[in-house]
Amino acid sequence: IDRLVNMRDEKPGSSTVRALLYDLGGVLIDIDFDRVFRYWAAYSPLTADAIRSRFEFGELYRRYERGEADDATWFGHVREHLSLEASDAQIETGWNAVFVGLNADVLGMVGRAGQHLPSYAFTNTSNSHQRTWSRAYPELAQVLRGIFSSAELGRRKPEPEAFATVVDAIGVRPSSVLFFDDMEQNVAGARAAGLQAVQVTDPQDVRRALTRIGLSG
Repeated sequence: IDRLVNMRDEKPGSSTVRALLYDLGGVLIDIDFDRVFRYWAAYSPLTADAIRSRFEFGELYRRYERGEADDATWFGHVREHLSLEASDAQIETGWNAVFVGLNADVLGMVGRAGQHLPSYAFTNTSNSHQRTWSRAYPELAQVLRGIFSSAELGRRKPEPEAFATVVDAIGVRPSSVLFFDDMEQNVAGARAAGLQAVQVTDPQDVRRALTRIGLSG
Protein backbone atom coordinates (compact mmCIF):
# COMPACT_ATOMS: atom_id res chain seq x y z
CA ILE A 1 0.00 0.00 0.00
CA ASP A 2 1.61 3.23 -1.10
CA ARG A 3 0.31 6.03 1.10
CA LEU A 4 3.28 8.37 0.81
CA VAL A 5 2.93 11.67 -1.02
CA ASN A 6 4.90 14.89 -1.11
CA MET A 7 3.45 17.91 0.66
CA ARG A 8 2.75 19.60 -2.67
CA ASP A 9 0.44 16.72 -3.61
CA GLU A 10 -1.72 17.00 -0.50
CA LYS A 11 -5.04 18.78 -0.56
CA PRO A 12 -5.57 21.39 2.18
CA GLY A 13 -7.64 19.99 4.99
CA SER A 14 -6.97 16.40 3.99
CA SER A 15 -7.40 14.01 6.92
CA THR A 16 -5.47 11.20 5.20
CA VAL A 17 -2.77 9.77 7.42
CA ARG A 18 0.67 9.92 5.80
CA ALA A 19 2.86 9.19 8.82
CA LEU A 20 2.57 7.63 12.27
CA LEU A 21 4.17 9.15 15.35
CA TYR A 22 4.39 7.36 18.70
CA ASP A 23 5.42 8.30 22.20
CA LEU A 24 7.94 5.91 23.77
CA GLY A 25 7.34 5.80 27.54
CA GLY A 26 3.78 4.71 28.23
CA VAL A 27 3.16 3.55 24.64
CA LEU A 28 6.06 1.53 23.25
CA ILE A 29 7.97 1.17 26.51
CA ASP A 30 6.24 0.31 29.80
CA ILE A 31 7.44 2.61 32.58
CA ASP A 32 6.90 2.77 36.34
CA PHE A 33 8.18 5.70 38.41
CA ASP A 34 7.44 3.79 41.61
CA ARG A 35 10.47 1.65 40.75
CA VAL A 36 12.57 4.82 40.84
CA PHE A 37 11.17 5.95 44.17
CA ARG A 38 11.67 2.53 45.77
CA TYR A 39 15.28 2.43 44.63
CA TRP A 40 16.02 5.93 45.94
CA ALA A 41 14.33 5.17 49.27
CA ALA A 42 17.26 2.86 50.12
CA TYR A 43 19.47 5.97 50.20
CA SER A 44 17.10 8.31 52.03
CA PRO A 45 15.44 8.62 55.45
CA LEU A 46 12.24 9.17 53.45
CA THR A 47 9.96 6.32 52.47
CA ALA A 48 9.17 5.60 48.84
CA ASP A 49 5.72 7.12 49.38
CA ALA A 50 7.27 10.28 50.82
CA ILE A 51 9.69 10.51 47.92
CA ARG A 52 6.79 10.15 45.50
CA SER A 53 5.00 13.03 47.23
CA ARG A 54 8.09 15.25 47.18
CA PHE A 55 9.19 14.51 43.64
CA GLU A 56 8.43 17.37 41.27
CA PHE A 57 7.98 17.36 37.51
CA GLY A 58 8.83 21.04 37.70
CA GLU A 59 10.80 23.58 35.69
CA LEU A 60 14.21 21.98 36.26
CA TYR A 61 12.77 18.63 35.15
CA ARG A 62 11.47 20.27 31.97
CA ARG A 63 14.84 21.97 31.39
CA TYR A 64 16.56 18.62 31.88
CA GLU A 65 14.34 17.05 29.23
CA ARG A 66 15.11 19.90 26.83
CA GLY A 67 18.83 19.31 27.29
CA GLU A 68 19.21 22.69 29.03
CA ALA A 69 20.38 21.10 32.30
CA ASP A 70 22.96 18.33 32.47
CA ASP A 71 22.89 15.05 34.39
CA ALA A 72 25.00 16.39 37.27
CA THR A 73 22.63 19.32 37.81
CA TRP A 74 19.58 17.07 37.84
CA PHE A 75 21.14 14.43 40.09
CA GLY A 76 22.34 17.14 42.49
CA HIS A 77 18.82 18.57 42.68
CA VAL A 78 17.35 15.11 43.34
CA ARG A 79 19.98 14.41 46.01
CA GLU A 80 19.21 17.60 47.89
CA HIS A 81 15.45 17.63 47.45
CA LEU A 82 14.95 13.98 48.43
CA SER A 83 17.66 13.79 51.11
CA LEU A 84 19.63 11.11 49.30
CA GLU A 85 23.00 9.90 50.57
CA ALA A 86 23.94 8.58 47.17
CA SER A 87 26.47 9.15 44.40
CA ASP A 88 25.53 10.41 40.96
CA ALA A 89 25.93 6.86 39.66
CA GLN A 90 23.55 5.47 42.29
CA ILE A 91 21.00 8.21 41.62
CA GLU A 92 21.25 7.54 37.89
CA THR A 93 20.73 3.81 38.39
CA GLY A 94 17.52 4.57 40.25
CA TRP A 95 16.49 7.14 37.66
CA ASN A 96 16.83 4.57 34.89
CA ALA A 97 14.92 1.92 36.86
CA VAL A 98 11.79 3.59 35.45
CA PHE A 99 11.98 1.35 32.37
CA VAL A 100 10.07 -1.92 32.76
CA GLY A 101 10.42 -3.24 29.21
CA LEU A 102 9.05 -3.02 25.70
CA ASN A 103 5.33 -3.46 25.21
CA ALA A 104 5.52 -6.41 22.80
CA ASP A 105 1.89 -6.07 21.70
CA VAL A 106 2.27 -2.44 20.66
CA LEU A 107 5.71 -3.05 19.18
CA GLY A 108 4.20 -5.70 16.90
CA MET A 109 1.47 -3.34 15.75
CA VAL A 110 4.01 -0.60 15.07
CA GLY A 111 6.13 -3.00 13.05
CA ARG A 112 3.21 -4.14 10.92
CA ALA A 113 1.91 -0.61 10.38
CA GLY A 114 5.40 0.54 9.49
CA GLN A 115 5.34 -1.69 6.42
CA HIS A 116 2.71 0.66 4.97
CA LEU A 117 3.30 4.06 6.58
CA PRO A 118 6.51 5.73 7.76
CA SER A 119 6.63 5.41 11.54
CA TYR A 120 8.50 7.61 14.00
CA ALA A 121 8.65 8.27 17.73
CA PHE A 122 8.71 11.55 19.64
CA THR A 123 9.70 11.28 23.27
CA ASN A 124 10.24 13.66 26.15
CA THR A 125 13.46 12.27 27.55
CA SER A 126 16.63 13.19 29.39
CA ASN A 127 20.10 12.36 28.10
CA SER A 128 20.46 9.71 30.80
CA HIS A 129 17.19 8.05 29.87
CA GLN A 130 18.00 8.24 26.17
CA ARG A 131 21.31 6.44 26.70
CA THR A 132 19.47 3.73 28.59
CA TRP A 133 16.59 2.99 26.23
CA SER A 134 18.84 3.27 23.18
CA ARG A 135 21.05 0.49 24.55
CA ALA A 136 18.32 -1.62 26.14
CA TYR A 137 15.82 -1.67 23.28
CA PRO A 138 17.55 -1.94 19.88
CA GLU A 139 14.24 -3.29 18.51
CA LEU A 140 12.95 0.29 18.36
CA ALA A 141 15.35 1.13 15.55
CA GLN A 142 14.04 -1.86 13.60
CA VAL A 143 10.42 -0.65 13.51
CA LEU A 144 10.90 3.14 13.46
CA ARG A 145 12.41 5.35 10.77
CA GLY A 146 13.57 7.79 13.39
CA ILE A 147 13.18 8.85 17.02
CA PHE A 148 12.84 12.52 17.91
CA SER A 149 14.18 13.27 21.39
CA SER A 150 13.32 16.38 23.40
CA ALA A 151 16.86 16.40 24.81
CA GLU A 152 18.24 16.67 21.26
CA LEU A 153 15.57 19.01 19.87
CA GLY A 154 15.68 21.44 22.79
CA ARG A 155 11.87 21.34 22.77
CA ARG A 156 9.44 19.05 24.51
CA LYS A 157 5.81 18.04 24.27
CA PRO A 158 3.28 19.66 24.48
CA GLU A 159 5.05 22.81 23.22
CA PRO A 160 3.68 23.83 19.78
CA GLU A 161 7.21 24.45 18.50
CA ALA A 162 8.15 20.88 19.39
CA PHE A 163 5.42 19.38 17.22
CA ALA A 164 6.15 21.84 14.42
CA THR A 165 9.83 20.86 14.40
CA VAL A 166 9.03 17.14 14.30
CA VAL A 167 6.38 17.44 11.59
CA ASP A 168 8.70 19.59 9.48
CA ALA A 169 11.40 16.91 9.76
CA ILE A 170 8.94 14.20 8.73
CA GLY A 171 7.95 16.29 5.70
CA VAL A 172 4.16 16.11 5.65
CA ARG A 173 1.36 18.39 6.77
CA PRO A 174 0.52 18.28 10.50
CA SER A 175 -2.99 17.05 9.69
CA SER A 176 -1.48 14.03 7.95
CA VAL A 177 0.30 12.79 11.09
CA LEU A 178 -1.42 10.41 13.49
CA PHE A 179 0.14 10.74 16.95
CA PHE A 180 -0.14 8.35 19.90
CA ASP A 181 0.64 9.40 23.49
CA ASP A 182 -0.43 8.32 26.96
CA MET A 183 -0.49 11.86 28.39
CA GLU A 184 -3.67 13.90 27.93
CA GLN A 185 -1.78 17.20 27.77
CA ASN A 186 0.46 15.91 24.99
CA VAL A 187 -2.52 14.70 22.98
CA ALA A 188 -4.18 18.08 23.45
CA GLY A 189 -0.96 19.84 22.42
CA ALA A 190 -0.66 17.72 19.31
CA ARG A 191 -4.24 18.46 18.29
CA ALA A 192 -3.70 22.17 18.89
CA ALA A 193 -0.67 21.93 16.57
CA GLY A 194 -2.88 20.39 13.87
CA LEU A 195 -2.01 16.71 14.24
CA GLN A 196 -4.48 13.87 14.57
CA ALA A 197 -3.92 12.36 18.01
CA VAL A 198 -5.02 9.42 20.13
CA GLN A 199 -4.60 9.04 23.89
CA VAL A 200 -3.28 5.58 24.71
CA THR A 201 -4.48 3.97 27.92
CA ASP A 202 -3.91 0.39 26.74
CA PRO A 203 -2.77 -1.36 23.53
CA GLN A 204 -6.35 -1.59 22.28
CA ASP A 205 -6.37 2.18 21.75
CA VAL A 206 -3.51 1.78 19.27
CA ARG A 207 -5.17 -1.21 17.62
CA ARG A 208 -8.49 0.58 17.14
CA ALA A 209 -6.87 3.72 15.72
CA LEU A 210 -4.78 1.75 13.22
CA THR A 211 -7.82 -0.29 12.18
CA ARG A 212 -9.79 2.92 11.55
CA ILE A 213 -7.22 4.03 8.98
CA GLY A 214 -7.17 0.66 7.25
CA LEU A 215 -4.14 -0.93 8.89
CA SER A 216 -4.17 -4.22 10.74
CA GLY A 217 -3.72 -3.66 14.46
